[in-house]
Amino acid sequence: MSDFSALIAKAIDPAMSRQEREGVYKLVREAVLRLQERDGLDPADHRAAFRRHLVEETIRDIESDVARFESLRKLDEAFAAQAKEHKAQSSGRR
Repeated sequence: MSDFSALIAKAIDPAMSRQEREGVYKLVREAVLRLQERDGLDPADHRAAFRRHLVEETIRDIESDVARFESLRKLDEAFAAQAKEHKAQSSGRR
């Protein structure tokens, strides 16, 4: 699954909107269904359900990574602004 996760992660960009990422995830879900059909798996087969579960779990993991990336980016921006403000206040006191 790590190759699968890497493939999905390459298909999205944290700068994408949630709606754009959902479009990518929709394509992934459709591709998995087509693969299952090609493999002759009945949608009720437990292996098909397991594959769907892994896809959804992977998407949740990637969304978590995107949220973490965005949070860290925002924290970095806030820290940089705070440091800039602190520096401006320090230089103004002299």
